[in-house]
Amino acid sequence: MAKLLSFFKDESGATAIEYGLIAAGIAVVIIATINTIGTKINTNLTTISTQLK
Repeated sequence: MAKLLSFFKDESGATAIEYGLIAAGIAVVIIATINTIGTKINTNLTTISTQLK
């Protein structure tokens, strides 16, 4: 019974999950930023290509 209670009181797994959620949130922000920048660069290169023709 004591081992079961100590298992439920152990919060080390919760900390790892929190760090994982933070890392996932940062990854989402990075992907969204890169996607936006990529779209802007693609638009600029298309404009330059059109003007060169």
